[in-house]
Amino acid sequence: MTSSTSTQILERHALAEKTAREAGAVAFDYFQKRESLVIETKADPQDVVSIADRDVENIIRERVLSAFPEDGFLGEEYGLAAGSSGYTWVVDPIDGTSPFVNGMPNWCVSIAVLHEQKPVVGVIHVPCADELYSAAEGQGARLNGVALSIAAHKTIRNTPTGIGANHHVSPEVVGKIISDLMESGGNFLRLGSGALMLAYVAAGRLVGYYEPYMHAWDCLGGYCIVQEAGGWHLPFPVEGERLTKGAPVLAAGPGAVEDIKRIAGLTSKDVAAA
Repeated sequence: MTSSTSTQILERHALAEKTAREAGAVAFDYFQKRESLVIETKADPQDVVSIADRDVENIIRERVLSAFPEDGFLGEEYGLAAGSSGYTWVVDPIDGTSPFVNGMPNWCVSIAVLHEQKPVVGVIHVPCADELYSAAEGQGARLNGVALSIAAHKTIRNTPTGIGANHHVSPEVVGKIISDLMESGGNFLRLGSGALMLAYVAAGRLVGYYEPYMHAWDCLGGYCIVQEAGGWHLPFPVEGERLTKGAPVLAAGPGAVEDIKRIAGLTSKDVAAA
């Protein structure tokens, strides 16, 4: 990485942190008055959206394109606007909208920046817990300014594994994942926010996370944070239109990688092809 590239990444990292906090404050205000929100459903009755999601995404988009007008931007609510700088922001304004509208605290604002087809910035803000998970390539990962380092002794047998599920995956597939995990001596947790569970992997609260189908805006910020905290993640396909499509998401600490790959049914060929 050149010094110029490093500076460009750090500039975007600083903006991502600042914007995530601002967006999180706006989202939290909506959360406190959620009873007045008009809730819409998408393809899945449990996949919901509100004016809060759209307003928060617009705030992030405006801040980013004001500072870096040549950057690309992909948001969950308004899609992809291509850029010319080589950098693309990937944003979920409120990951965990179902917990959000139902009054649960396990939701977050997730921001990632891609460069050369990999996440080089990841910021996840959890307003209800006042937590900011943050990482930039080569700079390590931090939670509220404190360095994160995933402990190698944690395995699926002594630390919970996060599992995600949605209408893209059959109940039988989800059931087998959970069965295989528990038969291997593990246990699982599902919060309703994949981005937050990836942040928990980086913080050592979960030993890994697996979801058979997930979108880039849900995972790329968390992937960067996990990587910088010393964990492993399955690469997400980001070339061209693949960035807007779903794919398997898998991340783990060093003591759980092989177990979680096995439970996910991934071979070395699958990992190499990702």
